[in-house]
Amino acid sequence: MYRTHTCGELGASHIDQQIVLSGWIAKLRDKGFVVWIDLRDRYGITQLVFDEERTPKDLLEQARNLGRETVLQIKGKVIERASKNPNIPTGAIEVLVNELAILNEALLPPFTIEDESDGGEDLRMKYRYLDIRRNPVKNNLIFRHKVTMEIRKYLSDQGFIEVETPYLIKSTPEGARDFLVPSRMNEGQFYALPQSPQTFKQLLMVGGMDKYFQIVKCFRDEDLRADRQPEFTQIDCEMAFVEQEDILNTFEGLTKYLLKETKGVVVGDFPRMTYDEAMKRYGNDKPDIRFGMEFGELNEVSQHRDFNVFNAAELVVGIAVPGAASYTRKEIDKLIDWVKRPQVGAKGMVYVKCNEDGSYKSSVDKFYGQKDLAKWALATGAQKGDLICVLSGERNSTRSQLSALRMEMAERLGLRKPDEFAPLWVIDFPLLELDEETGHYHAMHHPFTSPKPGQLGLLDSDPGAVRANAYDLVLNGNEIGGGSIRIHDKEIQAIMFKHLGFTPEEAKAQFGFLMDAFQYGAPPHGGIAFGLDRLVAILGGQETIRDFIAFPKNNSGRDVMIDAPATIDQGQLKELHLRLDY
Repeated sequence: MYRTHTCGELGASHIDQQIVLSGWIAKLRDKGFVVWIDLRDRYGITQLVFDEERTPKDLLEQARNLGRETVLQIKGKVIERASKNPNIPTGAIEVLVNELAILNEALLPPFTIEDESDGGEDLRMKYRYLDIRRNPVKNNLIFRHKVTMEIRKYLSDQGFIEVETPYLIKSTPEGARDFLVPSRMNEGQFYALPQSPQTFKQLLMVGGMDKYFQIVKCFRDEDLRADRQPEFTQIDCEMAFVEQEDILNTFEGLTKYLLKETKGVVVGDFPRMTYDEAMKRYGNDKPDIRFGMEFGELNEVSQHRDFNVFNAAELVVGIAVPGAASYTRKEIDKLIDWVKRPQVGAKGMVYVKCNEDGSYKSSVDKFYGQKDLAKWALATGAQKGDLICVLSGERNSTRSQLSALRMEMAERLGLRKPDEFAPLWVIDFPLLELDEETGHYHAMHHPFTSPKPGQLGLLDSDPGAVRANAYDLVLNGNEIGGGSIRIHDKEIQAIMFKHLGFTPEEAKAQFGFLMDAFQYGAPPHGGIAFGLDRLVAILGGQETIRDFIAFPKNNSGRDVMIDAPATIDQGQLKELHLRLDY
């Protein structure tokens, strides 16, 4: 028996008991006459004691020569600790060791395995198995497990069935790039790893499964950011015989349940906002509504003077930053430099200080008087002591720039509180997006999304005006889930493919299996997919997903621990009918 107890469960009730523990040496403190060792496992830390009075000389000497992270098994007696540690569950006791076995000696770790490590991110990812021993990473993985268990419990209780779908599928031209897998047995042909189980879950609805879910790996060969990985996990769900309201109610229920069970947070009904409203009020389709700073459009109150920057703009829009009228000119200049960075792309920024005496001081006093600036304050909701920041230019890019500024100021002012949760639904997205470079439309979500009832005819006359029967669930400024009511009629699906630029032959080659299935009684259906990695990170008070994934890739899509991706030998290439001499 390697252990009778874990390193996190011993307390005063175990005093005088003989126990066996196994774990890693977290710390060793040698005071000459006494040696203390902190023994760590997944469950916690227990202090071991060896001293000159009660420990055999050879055992004491052996303890002195142990190294950090060595794997031990010890036998001993639980005793009361003289200097108790209230910060750990086992702080009332220690174990007087009478037997010790080294299960595996360890090299000196390349970084300290403590909550506040001295290892940089690259180093810790290279030795991820050591990083997992640290409480922050370990606890994140345990929290992820808890969230996934609660998801399975909730959905199972709601009548959902978990069904696995294939990983080796057919490549499609929609969405991000596929990861391709060459077939050895079918020369010149390739599988693709799924970006989503989309078509399979629709086929499950045709098959009568009615309520499906799957916690599933998906793959996208795309540029990476802190909140993206080439492989990621979805909570993939589909329901038959439902309308949009049924989906929203079911998965609002799931989100409320997760907040309550994992964070102890109770929230009311989620607000709903159309895509157009979100863009107008916040400049993006995943607004963080934990704080204000809503957009105030200023065209009507700013384009009547001889200020050509505003007069030539498609949109003049501002936000009121609370309490920032105290900013010095130097601080404001730094803010202007921030919005002019290539990542944001603004050409400049106009500002107005709302003084405590009710007067206004702006960077455009030459063109606008106090009455004009008072109208700006009214439009942006600015109060005394606030700073109005105004951007102008092309409508969509200006909204995007001001949205970036809004989030930056919220971050600086501490308004994005990780323990505060503000979910909402964004609905009525455009069905199609126009690609400015090609002049062609593509699906904003995917080609199986149904248009809103009664809008199918607009596809011919005004495709950009068609709204999708689609919805996103947003939490704290992050999209955590998105879905739609699907097209379930073959003829309507064919019309959709036509407007996306598919010829009938291309549509049949790519999606003929789905079109054929629709002929055998496809029910009305719809669904949603949550990004599990992002959801867990936000519930855990963070937005970077890597620390909630056991073995993540870096920003280049590499696993630096196992050094992947890697080259393969010529024999494997030959078997796969591949050549790398192009």
